[in-house]
Amino acid sequence: MWTTSVRDAIHVHSFICNHINKRHARTARRRCNGKKKCNSSFILWGCTDVLCCVIFVIVILGYIVLGTVAWMHGDPRKVVYPTDSYGQFCGQQETPNANKAILFYFNILQCANPTVLINLQCPTTQLCVSKCPDRFATYIDMQYNYRRNKSYWEYYKQFCKQDFNNPDKPVSQVLRDEDCPSMIVPSRPFLQRCFPDFITRNGTLTVANQTSFKDGHGKTRSVIDLREAANKVTAMQQGTESGITSLLDAKEVGTKIFEDYASSWFWILIGLVISMLVSLIFILLLRFTAGILFWMVIFGVIAAVGYGIWHCYWEYSSLKGKPDSDITISDIGFQTDFRVYLQLSQTWLIFMISLAVIEAIIILVLIFLRNRVRIAIALLKEGSKAVGCIMSTLFYPIITFLLLALCIAYWAVTAVFLASSGDAVYKVMSTLPDCKYTNLTCDPETFSQSNVTTLCPGSQCTFAFYGGESLYHRYIFVLQLCNLLVFLWLVNFTIALGQCTLAGAFASYYWALRKPEDIPPCPLGSSFGRALRYHTGSLAFGALILSVVQFIRIILEYLDHKLKGAHNACTRFLLCCLKCCFWCLEHFIKFMNRNAYIMISIYGKNFCASARDAFFLLMRNVMRVAVLDKVTDFLLFLGKLLISGSVGVLAFFFFTRQIPVIQEEVPSLNYYWVPLLTVIFGSYMIAHGFFNVYAMCVDTLFLCFLLDLEKNDGSASRPYYMPGSLRAILNKKNHKRPEEKKKGRK
Repeated sequence: MWTTSVRDAIHVHSFICNHINKRHARTARRRCNGKKKCNSSFILWGCTDVLCCVIFVIVILGYIVLGTVAWMHGDPRKVVYPTDSYGQFCGQQETPNANKAILFYFNILQCANPTVLINLQCPTTQLCVSKCPDRFATYIDMQYNYRRNKSYWEYYKQFCKQDFNNPDKPVSQVLRDEDCPSMIVPSRPFLQRCFPDFITRNGTLTVANQTSFKDGHGKTRSVIDLREAANKVTAMQQGTESGITSLLDAKEVGTKIFEDYASSWFWILIGLVISMLVSLIFILLLRFTAGILFWMVIFGVIAAVGYGIWHCYWEYSSLKGKPDSDITISDIGFQTDFRVYLQLSQTWLIFMISLAVIEAIIILVLIFLRNRVRIAIALLKEGSKAVGCIMSTLFYPIITFLLLALCIAYWAVTAVFLASSGDAVYKVMSTLPDCKYTNLTCDPETFSQSNVTTLCPGSQCTFAFYGGESLYHRYIFVLQLCNLLVFLWLVNFTIALGQCTLAGAFASYYWALRKPEDIPPCPLGSSFGRALRYHTGSLAFGALILSVVQFIRIILEYLDHKLKGAHNACTRFLLCCLKCCFWCLEHFIKFMNRNAYIMISIYGKNFCASARDAFFLLMRNVMRVAVLDKVTDFLLFLGKLLISGSVGVLAFFFFTRQIPVIQEEVPSLNYYWVPLLTVIFGSYMIAHGFFNVYAMCVDTLFLCFLLDLEKNDGSASRPYYMPGSLRAILNKKNHKRPEEKKKGRK
């Protein structure tokens, strides 16, 4: 049945594609009628990778079903609100705990028990309270003072069970039944839970200026015991080994950082707008400055290396006649003070020879690869012109960003609902160490009638965690993995769609014989429509291959995190090798996918054929690929540093009040580096987004240039489409048609 439905879906999809292709072909022929030179190389005649397209659509529908099922079973309140021992949410509106938003542990020292890491639950009663205790006290002291002053009980009972109001009950029975905590310590709320208020004074950890306290059982305990228990609770809640002290300090710093963002967001936004304008101007000016920037830096490097050679020779000649300078490096062996080596003439001789070799390599590379470097610079200039002609491409990353944000939001919401899909699970908790029913599952409604309370006096049926035994609950982990895999697939498909769209737009620029007259209208929109209409399957195929590799890498990282404490060197080595191999494989697939999408946008073939054609085309021109790749990366990296650095310097002078004209406009900040680093990082990311478009443009023009060289010969029937600057470098020229020659003679 499933095979039949898929086959029918493929037939329907093929029928629709054929109908669209025939209509598209008629439109293309109509546009070409009467034109002697019509660029028909980009008319895409068929839908590609139809099977993968159908599977991709089915997976998306299944992903929607998964999100719906998770939404029906999940309850985000289990993540947002802490849960007390009775399975009630703390702080939830329209409940008895509406005004009690903080979770209080009766005996937080019990959280240091190793069973916390097994059961993921602290073996002590947990209660919702409106505020945390602000003093040291024990139930024994409270009961003793209660007879003289009722206020002691009034304060202490807010941390007892709600239905308990008998301060005269014997202490042993109160502690056995856990009606009230045996002690309370000064605490403050963090992560909606009461944690001891730790303060470090002169290197000593204290709570309310005390280093020790009474635990309510006749023992004196150290504050360090409290910290160990609090660290266990924090690690259990956050899934990390971070200590509560460091997290509390981080919370204070985070509050100040939030205040800085609240007071400086407007100026941060202005800085990001400036970086966007500078990035745009930089790309548009590359048509004039690409060659100048590159050769300036290259000659600067040659001059710097040359100066280094001269300086090394000068040091070598000055040390040559001095005593003890002729000692070899092998004679003195390894020294921690590296200044010792600088006193040896052999050291400067080695430096001089090394720099001379580097200088010779740079000069030889420039001599033998000068034409390829000139081609790379010409393509960079042509890329700037192409971006200037199709300015809308610079803003396409906004669409990609919105689609990625939608994918991330859907994945995160689905993951939260899946994680909170379990039902409340209750387990027996007893203060008796030999109770055989401890940690067994129980029902709070029938627990009081069971024989557990008789055999284990004082035992309780308390909330432990969220889970379940149904088929859905047993496969939640598998569903989370499916959620992650489909999320990676959608993210990579979104990126692939953007690359194919931009490649199609810039390819239409290159293959226009007269630029910009022959460029079709709305090239970006047309390319986006073609990519979605005809090549969804091919883009999904390439994205799936990359997603599987990334999924395996995530699993390997997870295993590496779990095996950090393992002492098996062979396992760690094997895991390290696998991580390295899959890292290389991921980057290779990204490179091949990028070029395959360019070939898809040019010829409209399926993914495998396009990837094969792109690979062999690049292998036939491997030196040109290497030179162009390095020159492009170098100039774009230089541009990113230039933009983020210049905007960062301007932001530094502004936020440190060193610009007298607008000194009064600077907001008061706790840390001036907060908005400064935000502006620098934001400027770098904005420049990265703009330059990604530019890099895609250069890569597309480069593949078109290689195809142009192989497919055309400059004749009247097959003229070169490359610009005149590239033809001049390669000594190529287009031959005029006979009628054009006659017009020239007239």
